[in-house]
Amino acid sequence: MLNRREWGMAAAAACWAASAPGVRAQPRRALERARLTVAVDRKSALCYLPLTIAERLSYFTVEGLDVQVREYPSLAQAQQAVLGNEAQVLCGPYSALLDMQTRGISQRSLVLLGRAPQVVMGISQRTLANYRGPFDLRGRKIGVMALGSSSHRVARMLVARGRVPDQGVQYLPLPQGDAAVAALRSGQVDALCHADLAITELEQGGDMRVVADLRTVRGNADLFGGPWPSACLSTSPDFASANASQVQALADALVHALKWLQTAGPSDLIKAVPEPYFQGDRALYLAAFSRAREGWTSDGLMPADGPQTVVRALNQLSESGGGMTRVALAQTFTNDFALRAKAKFKA
Repeated sequence: MLNRREWGMAAAAACWAASAPGVRAQPRRALERARLTVAVDRKSALCYLPLTIAERLSYFTVEGLDVQVREYPSLAQAQQAVLGNEAQVLCGPYSALLDMQTRGISQRSLVLLGRAPQVVMGISQRTLANYRGPFDLRGRKIGVMALGSSSHRVARMLVARGRVPDQGVQYLPLPQGDAAVAALRSGQVDALCHADLAITELEQGGDMRVVADLRTVRGNADLFGGPWPSACLSTSPDFASANASQVQALADALVHALKWLQTAGPSDLIKAVPEPYFQGDRALYLAAFSRAREGWTSDGLMPADGPQTVVRALNQLSESGGGMTRVALAQTFTNDFALRAKAKFKA
């Protein structure tokens, strides 16, 4: 039986063991860390940078999560991964959730990463030097990231402003940035609607004249009439309900990353961003980042008029004129998790 002195020594040793770095139950914590898989296409795209920042700065780990970010060749494949239970969370455009709901699939935005689609429409200074307005696009070739993508929709809206029918132009899918740059410079396309780094490279080279900049809030308002919710993290309502603590931890990590991006400088980015993202040109990446910064949210919240802006624009592009009229917008997003994360980080 321990006397008083021995008991005190044992208790002190136990307290030290519980608090000492490297001794504190780390293996057990690792085993208890909740595992989540996030499906995404084009992980290196600037619009999804908050996801990479949360991963690289260990914000997921800090929140008690073991997150695997799995990249897929296309958005459709990333969506299928979630539907097939290969992943629990989708990182993709908010408009994709509306498309899914029209097919009877319920997927709800948890954290809004982008308040702008971060694509740009520009015309060739070589083949369209005398461009006066969208009506000059009739009979022209326009490069887009993919048919049906956000860049394709933006291009179609601009073409429609010039009272040019869809059939009056030819859309060419150019998913790779280097191929898009080469296509505009060679005259293969007369206009390009694409994302960075391609756009910034063409701007700096004097090859392109920007006619719609959807990296900025003002550019969004000019084209769409309001904010355009873009990249977001989403999951099924059933998963969110059954795993509320995990989903909250995920939201906390992403809002933390969004807050970090608001003040991150060049040296911060160079340390945090994976080297392949720079594509061999750090200066170009940093220039593109400075243009994209305004397009991210600071707190992960869905703006009140955002969902309706997307529906209105998509209905304008629909052949029937009302393809999204039956979508229950309240079921496509929730701000509950982001609001708690906002309060936690004072974002």
